[in-house]
Amino acid sequence: MQQKTKLFLQALKYSIPHLGKCMQKQHLNHYNFADHYYNRIKLKKYHLTKCLQNKPKISELARNIPSRSFSCKDLQPVKQENEKPLPENMDAFEKVRTKLETQPQEEYEIINVKHGGFVYYQEGCCLVRSKDEEADNDNYEVLFNLEELKLDQPFIDCIRVAPDEKYVAAKIRTEDSEASTCVIIKLSDQPVMEASFPNVSSFEWVKDEEDEDVLFYTFQRNLRCHDVYRATFGDNKRNERFYTEKDPSYFVFLYLTKDSRFLTINIMNKTTSEVWLIDGLSPWDPPVLIQKRIHGVLYYVEHRDDELYILTNVGEPTEFKLMRTAADTPAIMNWDLFFTMKRNTKVIDLDMFKDHCVLFLKHSNLLYVNVIGLADDSVRSLKLPPWACGFIMDTNSDPKNCPFQLCSPIRPPKYYTYKFAEGKLFEETGHEDPITKTSRVLRLEAKSKDGKLVPMTVFHKTDSEDLQKKPLLIHVYGAYGMDLKMNFRPERRVLVDDGWILAYCHVRGGGELGLQWHADGRLTKKLNGLADLEACIKTLHGQGFSQPSLTTLTAFSAGGVLAGALCNCNPELLRAVTLEAPFLDVLNTMMDTTLPLTLEELEEWGNPSSDEKHKNYIKRYCPYQNIKPQHYPSVHITAYENDERVPLKGIVSYTEKLKEAISEHAKDTGEGYQAPNIILDIQPGGNHVIEDSHKKPKLNSCTRNLDLTAPVFSRILRNT
Repeated sequence: MQQKTKLFLQALKYSIPHLGKCMQKQHLNHYNFADHYYNRIKLKKYHLTKCLQNKPKISELARNIPSRSFSCKDLQPVKQENEKPLPENMDAFEKVRTKLETQPQEEYEIINVKHGGFVYYQEGCCLVRSKDEEADNDNYEVLFNLEELKLDQPFIDCIRVAPDEKYVAAKIRTEDSEASTCVIIKLSDQPVMEASFPNVSSFEWVKDEEDEDVLFYTFQRNLRCHDVYRATFGDNKRNERFYTEKDPSYFVFLYLTKDSRFLTINIMNKTTSEVWLIDGLSPWDPPVLIQKRIHGVLYYVEHRDDELYILTNVGEPTEFKLMRTAADTPAIMNWDLFFTMKRNTKVIDLDMFKDHCVLFLKHSNLLYVNVIGLADDSVRSLKLPPWACGFIMDTNSDPKNCPFQLCSPIRPPKYYTYKFAEGKLFEETGHEDPITKTSRVLRLEAKSKDGKLVPMTVFHKTDSEDLQKKPLLIHVYGAYGMDLKMNFRPERRVLVDDGWILAYCHVRGGGELGLQWHADGRLTKKLNGLADLEACIKTLHGQGFSQPSLTTLTAFSAGGVLAGALCNCNPELLRAVTLEAPFLDVLNTMMDTTLPLTLEELEEWGNPSSDEKHKNYIKRYCPYQNIKPQHYPSVHITAYENDERVPLKGIVSYTEKLKEAISEHAKDTGEGYQAPNIILDIQPGGNHVIEDSHKKPKLNSCTRNLDLTAPVFSRILRNT
């Protein structure tokens, strides 16, 4: 069972102890957790995508964050063997917890990396390869035993194969650390480890004029990635620093264009980027600057047929648009407008093919695919099924097809393929997920204080009656221009099956409606996100979705800012709050420039050390600064002992101050007052949390942000 599920249900158990009994009194038969629908969600297998593709998408630019996603194709009704009925008098939440614990553990399977005639993948604790046609068999060659590194439960985070398969590089890390080790294996009759480099973030192979493999890689220190190195191996072994970024608010990431023609050095912070090109045929030549950094201008580069395709926000409106220019005249004055997005459109990803460019978009909270014909500049826009909430990009070297998957919080990924020759989108056929008939997805809007319409996505059972008496779980994030995470999770499906309402509030500060949506919720506009969240909850209650006494709010990392702020200013809207690795002490954290991420995040939260306006504004919403004696919802916080991104000290201080305020309020209230439960669960070891990571929550990005959805192009745009 997922750790998040345990903690979430534990929070509900402690914070709403009588909810199960209340529901039973109200004759909510949907909460007979022994019902058959629980067996319908028994999952046979997960497939774990780990960014092991040979040619990365442009969407990897922000960080070499492992892009892991689920492909639950085997979601079939499964009969539970030897199932024992649960006691009728068992508490409702105990029944949920017990039933989830009986569900099978996920099985992780790494997507194979195909290069030449071989497939590379992880088998147990080994890096192995096999012939393409034997990839699913047990006939493989062991290239490297991960246990030789003497790490605790190591796993492969990323694989890159040299052009001629003389070498393979693999980045290896563990669950309890963000530090990665890159090992280089020489592919000979007896494969051997040629070298290893610590603290590697991104890396790519190119081949020079003498057919020598050259590895470029970035070195990360204290969560900052500023140095680029290049190395060769064999008889001509060398390792030298190639580039150092001196501005501490920027980081560096390497990206190889899909056609392998250019290696790009991407230097970026939250609002500005700069790209240098390394000729893939002449990697020892000096790099070529595309365009010197201009404050507020972001741009990302792909290549095709001696032309650069540039996704950028330059010009008006300041949303993303696609431009192109000749590769030998890359400066901004030569960029020609090629394609313009609609307003309020989020660019999720871009993929380049021989004759087509494919854009994955979100507009008005719905998903679209735009296929641009590069020969005739034709555009075909495809509106995707309304149930879809997220993309999962598939690695693909076939120029004739563009495959991808769609998913939602309660629906496993489903495969789709756009075939360029037919000009049609083909849907995977076969088993129809029963959730399509038993659940409903609604796209709603709430009106914020300033009149802005805030989109919401709501899920509930189609046969639910009297929704006002159903428990409601609200999700919020609202930072870094990142979309609220809406990928598939089995526990979310279980909750909907058992009568819960799930609501996702796409408040300002996130990126669901494009760059301006983020700009309207950062720096001295952070309170917009809080107003949006409050409006969403009131709108849900006003439209008959649950009530405050049955409402729980959940948030991760930077989402804790809005969740904590709402608890301070409007606690009567909630019954319980569950937070994971929450960012709660914004002011003191941003005042401490010795912390690894403070300088990188000044453009998100402001600079309270040097700007009195920013300092006073942060004081207005900072959860820690605004705790006061009053009645609070029950709160369950999960923190991680070795979290380098959200300091544990701030979470502990927040919890202690909150408990003191509740105690003071209880004294003033008198006897009979039932104080809320405040639970701080500090997990030993570990690091910053993220859902859907390898086996258990962890994070490998460069912000406190936690919204790493399967579509990962947003990470580029927000420099995570």
